[in-house]
Amino acid sequence: MKPDIDRFIDVAASYLMAQLAPTLVSQYDQSNVTILGVLLMAVREEFERAAARRIEENQALRRLFAEAAPVVQAPALRQRLDEAAAGTEASLLVADLERGNAALRGLLIDLHAHVEGLTAPAARRIEAAIWQELVASTERRRLMMGPF
Repeated sequence: MKPDIDRFIDVAASYLMAQLAPTLVSQYDQSNVTILGVLLMAVREEFERAAARRIEENQALRRLFAEAAPVVQAPALRQRLDEAAAGTEASLLVADLERGNAALRGLLIDLHAHVEGLTAPAARRIEAAIWQELVASTERRRLMMGPF
């Protein structure tokens, strides 16, 4: 038997919201069970896209680092950017992708701090690209079912 995670979460969320919540006496308990069902639906959505979203973001950050490296004046930071830009995913496990994403986002912070201190027009282009990626990153995390 192959476990069908999507189906399991759908059934569990539906049961909580449509079957269990209405039977509870306390409105507080009804609300909590309904919220748990809604959260399960959000988990289902994130489960479906977890690896793809992280890979897409990691690739976008690496492209940004490749573009930014020539503008960076600090040799150590430039080397880190070059190394990160040349990197690839060693594993497709979500936990490994998340660790890689956290490291790349940490480097993005260092890059952002560096280019903010530069006055060259190229630095402004990199800074604008950083803000564009931050917006894109937020959009990638958006849940189709709406904001929480």
